[in-house]
Amino acid sequence: MASQPPSSPRFAYKGDRLKPLRAFCQTARLGSVSRAAEALYLSQPAVTLQLQALERELGVRLLERSGRRITLTREGQELYELARPLVEGLDALDSVFREKIRGLDAGELNVAAGSSTILYLLPRIVEAFRAAHPEVRLTLHNVTGAGGLDLLRSDGVDLAVGSMLDVPADLSYEPVYRFEPMLITPRDHPLALKEDLHLQDLSPYGLILPPQRLTTYRLIDLVFQQNRVPYTVALEVGGWEVIKQYVAMGLGISIVTAICLTEADRERLSARSLAEYFPSRTYGVVVRKGKYLSPQARAFTELIKPALFERGDYYSTGQSER
Repeated sequence: MASQPPSSPRFAYKGDRLKPLRAFCQTARLGSVSRAAEALYLSQPAVTLQLQALERELGVRLLERSGRRITLTREGQELYELARPLVEGLDALDSVFREKIRGLDAGELNVAAGSSTILYLLPRIVEAFRAAHPEVRLTLHNVTGAGGLDLLRSDGVDLAVGSMLDVPADLSYEPVYRFEPMLITPRDHPLALKEDLHLQDLSPYGLILPPQRLTTYRLIDLVFQQNRVPYTVALEVGGWEVIKQYVAMGLGISIVTAICLTEADRERLSARSLAEYFPSRTYGVVVRKGKYLSPQARAFTELIKPALFERGDYYSTGQSER
């Protein structure tokens, strides 16, 4: 008896693989079948049927309930990482195709960044982008680090530019710039004239620091604690420009990242490296893994660093290798 050729996999729910995968990705992203149904403009039973069909087809459990929220099983996480770029790429096909054929003559770009990044790092990049693509509507969202990550995850922005210490598993961070930690004082301050500078030399002088909720403050506190060196805070205030102004007025000293120092600052302030005690800060580009980068986003990252995400093939909806 002749052997039968292996049959192709049969998908049970209305013969369409994309619908159950789309329902699965939305449920995984939103953590709720009802919210996924709202996002897909479907009834909750329809989404449930699609999820059940997908689990039957693959022969594994993909989702499990944790309290009121639905979470991914180990198998579900693996499928999500594979399916999300495919679903998003297909859903974006029409708009991406239209952008491709009309180039960069229209469209928009949303970038999340903190105040220091917008003020010191992005001006020349924004200037070059606007000169090359004047018809693209560029919006810079001035947000803190956590706010920028929320916008990335909700697709409120195409990418973020800034500094990251810890990179969540669902995001990719490509550092581009590195800046040293610097002690700033008035030019006639005793520490400005001291030949050998040690961390304990800062103890007698009050520090002007950003608010405690920010990473800079917590990092400075950690270094002093680890080295068992006492310190005092003379003033907490937000914004490097304000901190530099108050230091120049003689109200205290500060530890800043070199990104904020300009030639004009060096005429009124003394700046000395503290790289021996404090780590350097990197600044770069953050994207969501599997996120398709639009032509506008690609053009922007090319100005920061050519082929920045080429390894991860972000231009064709692939995942990061990083």
